[in-house]
Amino acid sequence: MGRLFGTDGVRGIANKELTNDLAMQIGRAAAEILIKNKDTKPTVMIGKDTRASGDMLEAALTAGFCSVGVNVLSVGVIPTPAIAYLVGKYGCDAGVMISASHNPCEYNGIKIFQGNGYKLPDETEKEIEAIILDHSEEIEMKLGGEVGKRTYCKTAVEDYIEHVVSVADVRFDGLNIAIDTANGSASVCAKEIFTRLGAKCHMLSDTPDGVNINKNCGSTHPEELMQFVKANKLDLGLAFDGDADRMLAVDENGNLIDGDRIIAICATQMKQEGKLNNDTVVVTVMSNLGFFKFCEENEIKCAKTAVGDRYVLERMLKKGYNIGGEQSGHVIFLDHATTGDGELSGVKLIETVIKSGATLGELAGVMTVYPQVLINVEVTAEGKKKYNNDEYIISAVQEAEMELHGDGRVLVRVSGTEPLVRVMLEGKDIEKITALGNDIADVVRERLS
Repeated sequence: MGRLFGTDGVRGIANKELTNDLAMQIGRAAAEILIKNKDTKPTVMIGKDTRASGDMLEAALTAGFCSVGVNVLSVGVIPTPAIAYLVGKYGCDAGVMISASHNPCEYNGIKIFQGNGYKLPDETEKEIEAIILDHSEEIEMKLGGEVGKRTYCKTAVEDYIEHVVSVADVRFDGLNIAIDTANGSASVCAKEIFTRLGAKCHMLSDTPDGVNINKNCGSTHPEELMQFVKANKLDLGLAFDGDADRMLAVDENGNLIDGDRIIAICATQMKQEGKLNNDTVVVTVMSNLGFFKFCEENEIKCAKTAVGDRYVLERMLKKGYNIGGEQSGHVIFLDHATTGDGELSGVKLIETVIKSGATLGELAGVMTVYPQVLINVEVTAEGKKKYNNDEYIISAVQEAEMELHGDGRVLVRVSGTEPLVRVMLEGKDIEKITALGNDIADVVRERLS
């Protein structure tokens, strides 16, 4: 797997790349870095999504933590943002989420949160990697009564539900919505959250069986939700990914509303209410050109970061901004959460719809989306390493940029979580950017696959 941490924790095929042994080592190393020199026995919270491999990896992580004298509080199936919230509420020293987010069921991952609810900074991840891969520190195994214990928590889901419900300023009475939980973590709480707020909920893909997570459903495959909302004349739909830290919406006409538009809609309302800190939003370089045009037209400043919600959050914390996110549906409302939270984002979006008196489709018109082509090219692990220095790929990108004459853009990057190089082009002419994108993808495939 090379170095362990990508843009969102450690991720790989469970029992092949992400093994039990590695999970145990991560538990021990994380404890050594995060909880050293504590006077009392520390406690780590562990949650998971609905993947079949979750139980196996939880057992390995628990063994790792307990072997070095750390207690484990197991909260079961729960959204990733619930771990970020509850780790502070319950006074835990750290939190771990076992999930591969939007990836297929054979993948799994380990995301680690500090006791304050924030993800680990790059430097801390490197320290953990150094212990595991380079044996930079020797870890002391505990004996007898110094070994950690595991306990089970039955209140976690309810406490998280109450938190998300409390964020809403208005009731959702009379609203008729559809919710797609991707057969993942949101299946344990999404219906209850939106029902308590007064909405009538129609549930899709909310019967997880361990292998159907993200399978032709959720935010990565919202087609069924789009058809369902339109066919049943509902007010809107919400689609979550496997661990419910991202959300995409569907308007009353069955049109998909991505993260860029969700941020644009909510930021507009926040600015009108005087709640948009420094009149600024934070997005990544992958945001649509139309989003940057929206910002210009609405006198909203826009800060751009590298791809990854962690980098969005870093900028928000550093500058005091309170909304940011990614086109993929990771949206951070920093006044209410320390990480992207799909269900909380859904609450804030519906709140904006109700306050405005408009439909979601009408609100989405605040931003014009430029045509975009995204091609995922599967490459080898060695190919990912070679990408940045391949002169043929660099030349292909430069030629495409010249062809667009400034009326569009090209962005090619290596995925931080999958064996892919992502080729993205935007511009007014869909046929042109499609052709240029395929040309670049062919070069990437030839050079790196």
